[in-house]
Amino acid sequence: MAQKPGPTSKPDLPPYFNIDPARAADKLADPIDTARFAKAAAFAMRGRDDLAKRGYAPDGAKRLRRFSTWEICRYLIPVNPAHLRRVLRQNPDLPQGEGEGGSKWFTLEDILALRTFFAEEGAKDKEYRAWRPEGLPAKVVAVANFKGGVGKTSTCAHLAMSAALDGYKVLVVDLDSQGSMTSIMGGKVEDEWQTVFPMLARDYAQHLQEENRIRTAEGQNPFPFDETLTAALEVSPRNLVQKTHWPNIDLIGAQLNLYWAEFQVPVWRMQARGWPLWDALLNAMQEGGMMDDYDIILLDTPPALGYLTINALSAADILLVPLGASFLEFDSTGRFFDMIYSTFASIEEGENRARRAGGLPEMKFEWDAVRALVTRFDANQQTDLANVIQAYFGDFMTTYRQEMTAMVGQAGEQVSGIYETDYRDFNRDTYVRGRETFDRTWAEVKEVILGTWWRDAQLGQGAE
Repeated sequence: MAQKPGPTSKPDLPPYFNIDPARAADKLADPIDTARFAKAAAFAMRGRDDLAKRGYAPDGAKRLRRFSTWEICRYLIPVNPAHLRRVLRQNPDLPQGEGEGGSKWFTLEDILALRTFFAEEGAKDKEYRAWRPEGLPAKVVAVANFKGGVGKTSTCAHLAMSAALDGYKVLVVDLDSQGSMTSIMGGKVEDEWQTVFPMLARDYAQHLQEENRIRTAEGQNPFPFDETLTAALEVSPRNLVQKTHWPNIDLIGAQLNLYWAEFQVPVWRMQARGWPLWDALLNAMQEGGMMDDYDIILLDTPPALGYLTINALSAADILLVPLGASFLEFDSTGRFFDMIYSTFASIEEGENRARRAGGLPEMKFEWDAVRALVTRFDANQQTDLANVIQAYFGDFMTTYRQEMTAMVGQAGEQVSGIYETDYRDFNRDTYVRGRETFDRTWAEVKEVILGTWWRDAQLGQGAE
């Protein structure tokens, strides 16, 4: 039997670090009970609020900074600075910006007004206004991967900001109960009734109402409605949308209680097997008019292939899958694709078996495009592995790899996007390089969006 170390005896020390087990035991606190997690969560909540408000206005609300003439002419409107100043002098009703001399600063609302002016009065061979075909619905883009830490939320947020700077009207839907996207966009969410949860509950309740009409006609007892379903029928999807500090980005936020949907949705599905739960989010967005009110809808998903992610993938026209250039993230992403296949193929098989029996046309899931995007890329260390990933994923990959720069890291620490940071806080070259990281990502995603819109428009003309 091993001898217990006494106060004066020298114990046999473990081989690493010369750790004395008795002294290590003395340093331990009492065993942790569940209540201790509540205390830690409370501290974390206070800390999160403190960190989230850094860089905010004194009242704790986020404000979008102004943009300089240099930024407008370089990045936002295809016009040279001298011509812009001349146009402003000739049109005093246009936003004139703030500041003295040639250094003027404009709000994004001002820039959107200038875009409209140049689109109507400017050169006909230049694109001043973001293009969207008349009569076609918004494009829904889901950003998903079930591995955390791949830059999913950061990519989604920057795509929303890029699209907004381009002049598009954007809706961001946070489906992750961690609420990181909600924090970035300055959203406030009190409980699950201000998230997508009532949208899913409302869709189920409406399905149950239709089922009950059939059951009543057949002399069967209707399914009961509990308080949750009754309340969900009173919630309009439009009322869940909140404004952000960006004039053309709106948000449906998330908070911790949204995770309850992962437990509640399968319970509803067990009660009503005919409910197509994967269509709930898209049905709610269509019912709420969001497909017409917005140009682009971005869905930020949780790092898991649960019911919320399934709804996002089903609703999406375009799927973006961020991953780092590492073996583990490549392996995990491959498994993610495999799970998408097995999940949606299983849904198709089950649905089509019933449809064939009822003489109905079969259904299938389709996406306009899928793109895997390398994030946090270090060209000095990861080029070879990134090339291997590119070779295996082929046309699923974007060509640009999103580089990690000092500016990207600083923006993350300040709970803000690169586009929200003032370039005067950086060396000009540092700002240009950091901004290029997300500008080039947006350029590839925008190309996919415009291409799919164009294809939809051509197919629509052919069907007439």
